[in-house]
Amino acid sequence: MDNPFEDEAGHFLVLQNGEGQYSLWPAFRSVPPGWTATGQSGARQACLDWIETHWADMRPRSLSEARSTSNS
Repeated sequence: MDNPFEDEAGHFLVLQNGEGQYSLWPAFRSVPPGWTATGQSGARQACLDWIETHWADMRPRSLSEARSTSNS
């Protein structure tokens, strides 16, 4: 069986978790607990491009917020 996450012809969703992290997800699979669909969907590369454009800070939100609080 081929890996559905690498299917160039597949339809994908962009998911986000509570920490502000993104994931590419095959549209035919149920969204896992703790993740929410962002509304962005489509071809694999289009979703990856969207994630690259919108995910500027790779750190989890809690770490980013903790560092900004400690620097105040």
